[in-house]
Amino acid sequence: MIPRWVGGVAAVGALLVVVPLVALAARVDWPNFWALISSESSVAALLLSLRTSAVSTLLCLVVGVPLALVLARAGFPGINLLRSLVLVPLVLPPVVGGIALLYTFGRRGLLGESLEVAGVQIAFSTTAVVLAQTFVALPFLVISLEGALRTAGTRYDVVAATLGARPTTVLLRVTLPLVWPGLLSGTVLSFARCLGEFGATITFAGSLQGVTRTLPLEIYLQRETDPDAAVALSLVLVAVAVLVIGLTRRSRSAL
Repeated sequence: MIPRWVGGVAAVGALLVVVPLVALAARVDWPNFWALISSESSVAALLLSLRTSAVSTLLCLVVGVPLALVLARAGFPGINLLRSLVLVPLVLPPVVGGIALLYTFGRRGLLGESLEVAGVQIAFSTTAVVLAQTFVALPFLVISLEGALRTAGTRYDVVAATLGARPTTVLLRVTLPLVWPGLLSGTVLSFARCLGEFGATITFAGSLQGVTRTLPLEIYLQRETDPDAAVALSLVLVAVAVLVIGLTRRSRSAL
């Protein structure tokens, strides 16, 4: 049973989130809503955000699942330091992440100089958007999946291995199905974080229409020139995020 005071504090917390969203919806110029969100630059920014967020989330899965497995199941000197470094983007200001990426992949960066010689330019390109989104979103997948792996334990994995299953078979047919809800949650959180990424993107990728100008950057620019369009696009971003989270919760309930 929950004490009444807990419910009261929870209500205040909920209002801190809900009231600003209601205020945003109330500020929308509804009669001109479609015209505000259907401009060429707005549609291009939305489509670019969806494409890059999907690719970034896939990249998070490719590198994040093995990383979470290592952090949850392996033991070696320095693993706690590795975990701390992987989770740093959670607390790091995104613009700092953008600067770090710029000094890594920029023309004079740690790797960028060699890439430039090879004819590969990453900074201020769509690839830079994907890398910026992946950098800030990867910890969300890792922390969700690592927690699920620790909760699931290794009992069923050991049984499968004892019966002769190879490590890869154990991973694909036992481990990952057991932690599927955690993996799904981490994937959705990563996608949502990619969709809302701003600071690292504008620092590392710039704001080139159709190339690097994602929806958050478009909203920022529209705020200076057309506040009504900025509000309408902000509501679109909120709606997409709510839709993604809602569909995921529905999928988890069906499992």
